[in-house]
Amino acid sequence: MSRIPEIQECLKEKGIPAWLFYDHHLRDPLAYRILQFDPPRTPSRRWFYLIPARGEPQGLVHRIESTMLDALPGKKTAYSSWQTLQSGLQELLAGHDTVAMQHSDLCEIPYVSLVDGGMIDLVRSTRTLVTTSADLVQHFEARWSQEQFETHIEAGKRVDAIRAAAFNKISNALSTGQSLTEFDIAEFIRQSFHSQGLFTDHGPIVAVNANASNPHYEPTRERCSPIRKDDLVLIDMWAKLDRPNAVYYDITWTGFCGPRPSAEMLKVFHIVTGARNAGVQFIQQMVSSGTSLAGYEVDDVVRGFIRDNGFGDYFIHRTGHSIGTDVHGNGANMDNLESHDTREIIANTCFSIEPGVYLTPFGIRSEVNVFVGESKAIVTGEIQEALLTL
Repeated sequence: MSRIPEIQECLKEKGIPAWLFYDHHLRDPLAYRILQFDPPRTPSRRWFYLIPARGEPQGLVHRIESTMLDALPGKKTAYSSWQTLQSGLQELLAGHDTVAMQHSDLCEIPYVSLVDGGMIDLVRSTRTLVTTSADLVQHFEARWSQEQFETHIEAGKRVDAIRAAAFNKISNALSTGQSLTEFDIAEFIRQSFHSQGLFTDHGPIVAVNANASNPHYEPTRERCSPIRKDDLVLIDMWAKLDRPNAVYYDITWTGFCGPRPSAEMLKVFHIVTGARNAGVQFIQQMVSSGTSLAGYEVDDVVRGFIRDNGFGDYFIHRTGHSIGTDVHGNGANMDNLESHDTREIIANTCFSIEPGVYLTPFGIRSEVNVFVGESKAIVTGEIQEALLTL
């Protein structure tokens, strides 16, 4: 079924006259996913497809790849020279003073900044304004169906069970004197994912002590640390059901290899989880009251909590990311650090809340997934409230 009517309704709702799709050499995967078509071959020439809020879509294709957009409705005009490309684009855009494109001013939303600056200049040379398609993309890329929500919940149950088993494995090794490394636990998690019908594209993160202060650390067979008594252990793991259109579940938990964590570890843990809870509560209050909410506002609340407790300089990444069929999805991120994410958090989307404090001897992060429905927001899995003692 064509998505054109839905795209046009979305354009009308947002007051945007048209959406201009453009690609060359498969540089914009969003275009193909949103338009729901597979190119007959890798496009070696530029193509354009304009969907107006009202009226019929139109395409512009090169003469030697004239069938590139045949799977999509509407008239297609062919160009050959650079002069006919420019005149064809001028004609395609006639009557539309503004178009949305996969572009973001100042690269504010890098996830949608896929059209090169030269092409933006070319479109603007026709006296057409270019606005970001970020909110349009979110509508088509980030919202979950009921079936996808159910795959997330099921993945969460399996991932939470594997996470508990991984920490149990560490506990048993410590009590029996068995040697164990970060890589051993990462392998155990990967094998458990496979046996439980889960898929992940990379990871997990299993990190002890100073390694836990590297947010994207991943152990390898050649580079890993042993897990020993009095170590802090961080596990960040993400997976989805191994089936089409399933969506990810993504969590981070921490534990201490012994009965008595240091006072500093406990202090940092409570600040991190306090910030996480403050973010979740803020989202829930705003959603239940029907108040519009942007990703950067959530980051401000969470980051403010950590800053007010004296550790602001040690929270070095955004508060959270969109979650979808990719672990980092194309919806609003909870971010006012790495980018200023002004996208509205919309219904039927999911994202992580994962503040962290990263000191020289150790780092602590706590991550949950928040799903926003029509009138309420929920945490979709188990929530760590105390530092595990292993």
